[in-house]
Amino acid sequence: MNTVQEPAREIDVIHQTEVLVVGSGPGGLPAALAAARAGAEVTLVERFGCFGGNLTVVGVEGMHWYRHEQTVESNGIAREFEEKAKEMGAAVPESQSLSYEIDSEGFKIVADTLVLNELNIRPMLHRQFVAPIMDGNKITGIITESKSGREAILADRVIDATGDADVAERAGATTFLTPKENMMAASVMFHVAGVDKAKFMEDVKANPLTYKDWGGGEWNIETTGKEDDMFSPFIKKPFEQAIKDGLIPPNLNTIAGTWGAMHDTGELTYMNLIHLDGCDGTDANSLTEFEIEGRRQAMLAIEALRRYNPGCDGIRLRNFGMSIGIRDTRKVDCEYNMTSHDVREQARFDDSIGIFPEFIDGYGILILPTTGRYFQIPYRNLQPKGIENLLVSGRSTGGDRDSHAATRNMACCAVAGQGAGIAAALSIKSGKPFSEVKVSDIQKELERQGGRHH
Repeated sequence: MNTVQEPAREIDVIHQTEVLVVGSGPGGLPAALAAARAGAEVTLVERFGCFGGNLTVVGVEGMHWYRHEQTVESNGIAREFEEKAKEMGAAVPESQSLSYEIDSEGFKIVADTLVLNELNIRPMLHRQFVAPIMDGNKITGIITESKSGREAILADRVIDATGDADVAERAGATTFLTPKENMMAASVMFHVAGVDKAKFMEDVKANPLTYKDWGGGEWNIETTGKEDDMFSPFIKKPFEQAIKDGLIPPNLNTIAGTWGAMHDTGELTYMNLIHLDGCDGTDANSLTEFEIEGRRQAMLAIEALRRYNPGCDGIRLRNFGMSIGIRDTRKVDCEYNMTSHDVREQARFDDSIGIFPEFIDGYGILILPTTGRYFQIPYRNLQPKGIENLLVSGRSTGGDRDSHAATRNMACCAVAGQGAGIAAALSIKSGKPFSEVKVSDIQKELERQGGRHH
């Protein structure tokens, strides 16, 4: 390919901070809050115009849909998101669990409130990370691009919560990009309005579906058996009929999935029906292709619901998520990388910085935490090998395929984020590198912040 020579230039340093969190999704927002509550000066950089990532930008409203009577919760900031959303009128009971579904639009205000309530967090929206600032193998800040131009932000400690390990990868950390053909499917989320709630729910009650109904085509899954007869807000029949009638092409038998909440206002939200194999979230051309294709498939799904699903004859599109939802791209090679055995067999670690229920969802596996089982997350899982002053939080923490199906879930990302934020603040306070921060101190502060590590 042809290249151009970019001229050398000086970049203004617009801000200096103790802890810099890059990305404000489920792994980033808790990191910023936790670091601030532990006494650090924090800057939170986000490329979009709102905080929340998957919760707000993508429209994934079911953060805790795994919760059942015997689920052992992580608590901490992961639980606080749900409780604060309930308090502010931005949550309704979730359809398949004992949790609340968090309204994706309302949570934008919830997140604003959480951030602004912490006086030592500086929010910086609309800034895209483009490069790390390095001193040897030590990260000292980042460069961003925005309407304000190219700017530099210096930091004593950095947390990569981009989801795609953008900071870690460009800083020189070893990362592993899942081959495109093996990536978990991407999704374009959408919400609809105009549903006749009475008719819709009458059909759901008359024809209840369970997780075993996911079987076939895109939805072959491995369970422990206990999940098979549990209720699932699953929709497949309208799309099968649409294929038979020629409305949907036969190759789109991947259109099927779950709805989140049926509102009294006739809004049916968190429509997780579109599953796009082969989308690489680190490739802008791939993202362009599948954003457009996802919206096309969503409109086919809406027409099928309109024709074949009771209560949906008057539905219309309410909105799409602001961005396609990506489940799987890069993972960082960390001091400890999680394994399938860890998440399936209740791993315990001396350096635990949080726990998460035995909830595995992805790569054809669905295991729900209905029996009180849980695993711990080690501090080493947040530490990229070979790079100083950097922690990673969210779905890009190190691990194999099956463990990623657990740790990539939003509430688990929040657990990692809270641990990372606390560690960063304690590293600043003690003047010690991340590798020398006492885990007992992290655990003590986590307890103070309402989280669980054992």
